[in-house]
Amino acid sequence: MKTDSELRRDVERELRWDPSVDARVIGVAAKNGVVTLTGQVVNYFGKWRAEQIVKRVAGVAGLARDIEVRLSAQRSDTDIAQAAAFALKINTAIPPDRVKVIVEHGWVTLEGKVDWYYQRSAAESAVRHLMGVKAVTNAIDIVPKAKPADVRHQIEQAFERNAQIDARQISIEAEGRKVILRGTVRSWAELDEAETAAWAAPGVSEVDNRLTVSYAVD
Repeated sequence: MKTDSELRRDVERELRWDPSVDARVIGVAAKNGVVTLTGQVVNYFGKWRAEQIVKRVAGVAGLARDIEVRLSAQRSDTDIAQAAAFALKINTAIPPDRVKVIVEHGWVTLEGKVDWYYQRSAAESAVRHLMGVKAVTNAIDIVPKAKPADVRHQIEQAFERNAQIDARQISIEAEGRKVILRGTVRSWAELDEAETAAWAAPGVSEVDNRLTVSYAVD
């Protein structure tokens, strides 16, 4: 188990290692496995990216996100909405005319209905990098066409195939189109990987991820 100072040092090193963020403007604190990020960045992508980097550090059990987005240049909500609508339109992973954009004070909200989680994720990724965006709320619903057929068994097999997931530590419950994950994983990256794998099962419209992170797991 890492000490708080060791965890903070590793997070700071990982942030400095990744060229996609400016580690100089991000403050790091750690207590009992929970990392707190502070500071100011010039776009939403910088905030989002810093959080993703921290999640992959071994020993991180929780994350408090206190980074503030202060834009280097302002942009009207109308301009952002038009740019977001165009970004969604040209992305072939997103079904046409299924997602709409709402922008208020730089905060982008995505609404609509899609068939798969990867489509929902692609929509958020399409607008995350746009200039002027301060935050993104993904309110897109997943309404799968396929009916759930032995969802639990399919997810168990997916976990066993995945080298990043220890399937022995995760229990799966299936309630119609809803999947519940329980257990303990070794890292936040494994937690995210398990949730993504569960979303990929045909017929799944909701994943309740109740996994916890414990770096001490063998």
